[in-house]
Amino acid sequence: MDSMENALLAASLLLNLAVIGLLLFRRTDSGAAQLRSEIQQQFKLTRDELNARLESAGSAQLNLMTRLSEMQKRELSAALKTSSDAVTGRIGELSVLLKNDMRHNEERIDKLRERVEEQLRLLREDNRGQLEQMRATVDEKLQHTLETRLGESFKLVSDRLEQVHKGLGEMQTLATGVGDLKKVLTNVKTRGTWGEVQLGSLLEQTLTSEQYEANVVTRPGSADRVEYAIKLPSKSGDAPFIWLPIDSKFPLEDYQRLLEAQEAGDAALAAESVGKLEQRIKLEAKTITAKYIDPPHTTDFAVMFLPTEGLYAEVLRRPGLADTLQREYRVTPAGPTTLAALLNSLQMGFRTLAIEKRSSDVWQLLGAVKTEFGTFGGILDKTYKKLQEASNTIETASRKTRTIERKLRSVQELPSAEAGPLIGLAEPEEELV
Repeated sequence: MDSMENALLAASLLLNLAVIGLLLFRRTDSGAAQLRSEIQQQFKLTRDELNARLESAGSAQLNLMTRLSEMQKRELSAALKTSSDAVTGRIGELSVLLKNDMRHNEERIDKLRERVEEQLRLLREDNRGQLEQMRATVDEKLQHTLETRLGESFKLVSDRLEQVHKGLGEMQTLATGVGDLKKVLTNVKTRGTWGEVQLGSLLEQTLTSEQYEANVVTRPGSADRVEYAIKLPSKSGDAPFIWLPIDSKFPLEDYQRLLEAQEAGDAALAAESVGKLEQRIKLEAKTITAKYIDPPHTTDFAVMFLPTEGLYAEVLRRPGLADTLQREYRVTPAGPTTLAALLNSLQMGFRTLAIEKRSSDVWQLLGAVKTEFGTFGGILDKTYKKLQEASNTIETASRKTRTIERKLRSVQELPSAEAGPLIGLAEPEEELV
């Protein structure tokens, strides 16, 4: 189709050229304008004809492309159908193969399941027998243990009930004693004795009897005796020790009035009670200073023991009261806990002093320990070598055991009840017995 169109175009061009040549050959001077007009007209006709032919050629080409597209679609559809049929056939073959493989696998799985179930059945029977033996042994031991524990528990409960009964009696006695104690504390002299007894108990629990004394005259030529005094080492050569006076004070009435005012919420009465308590504490500190502090026979301070933590906390709570006692009267207040800490510190100081005095003995003891420790180090080295040899022997036996296990890995195990008689070994329980 394209070659035909090209031929037509070439023929039209040749015809136009021939017409132009003929007209040029025949032109005259007077006919130049007419020739130009004819040429233009001829060119227009030729152009129109060419456009018409080009449109016709485009339509023909479009029709040709449409027919080619339809032919390609039909060929592609046929090819796809052929491929689809081939794939469908292949899938069918694969399905048949898969079904056959699945059937074979199911048969193998069934056989494997039967074999595993048989082995599990044998294992369950073996385990059941061993569990029965273990259950019988455990039941026997549990029964014995339970009877023993129950007997002990009943005995313990009986003892505790007896103790509770005794405790109830003691509680009744204690209630009576509390009433008696309340009566005792209302007496000033008895209350002072109670504080002195508590102070003596703390000293007895912390220090040795050689480190303190009771009812000591700290001022030479005076008749006043402090309740307790601790012996502190003296740095001067005049005396082997000096005294640390400790006196117990318990202003119960003033402290009780303060507590009652605080519980009642009476601010005015509480302030008045606080003032009276401070005056009483300062008065007691002044008395201790005047009677018991006498350097160089004593320390330049004394300790005022307050028997209850509440009273001691109230003294510390008053702003500047503790500083005033220490600065003006050289008296340090102390509650039970604070005094115990102070006594422990003094005890550590006494021990340090004793260690310093016996330093030569300590060095000799350390030399003996060093000698014995060197001997002990040699013994440890020998023990380590023996342990290393034993460890190497055990490791060799372990490697041989693993080698034997690898050799016997393909051998099927027998129940323990059948394996013992075959190789002539006793049961593990019999060996333990």
